[in-house]
Amino acid sequence: MTGNPDLVTGEDGLARPVWAATDPLLREYYDTEWGMPVRDEAGLYERIVLEGFQAGLSWRTVLAKRPAFREVFHGFDPDAVAAMTEADVARLMGDARIIRNERKIRAAVTNARATVALREHEGLVALVWSYQPGRTPEPARFAEVPTTSEESTALSKELKRRGFAFVGPTTVYALMEAIGMVDTHLLGSHRRGSSGVWAG
Repeated sequence: MTGNPDLVTGEDGLARPVWAATDPLLREYYDTEWGMPVRDEAGLYERIVLEGFQAGLSWRTVLAKRPAFREVFHGFDPDAVAAMTEADVARLMGDARIIRNERKIRAAVTNARATVALREHEGLVALVWSYQPGRTPEPARFAEVPTTSEESTALSKELKRRGFAFVGPTTVYALMEAIGMVDTHLLGSHRRGSSGVWAG
């Protein structure tokens, strides 16, 4: 026991948040990926697309469908997705393996095109990471974890200006958490500080 009802100590002796404590898929994601820095274009584009698909749904749902998403979106290669056509959108709307939301599917294509266009400027990775805040939250409880921030609001606005869709401030904050720009691992979790971004 940790004394914190939002953390669960597993049989391996490691403390994790309740959401990642029991489901094997979520636990693996939490232990190995969530909150770790993503600094490559395809990886960052993938996270933006998946966070957009997650809006209004559980992350567990998105994670379970991730292999299919990777297949239909060409390994999240922005060039390949940017070239997708109306026929591709219609085909994906008939693919039960993914989340069949036309606005979100179209946003994936839109965001691929915006990602490619950013190469003429600073690039997606440099743009996103330029909004890293000066400090990270230090939540002990879920109730202390922000859902937006000044930086996520500003980055959301800038991404929209650059042609991105499904990038509201809450979605962008979830992205920032997922890629280690902020560390919202609960104090006491075995993953707190693991990104290296906020060491010390």
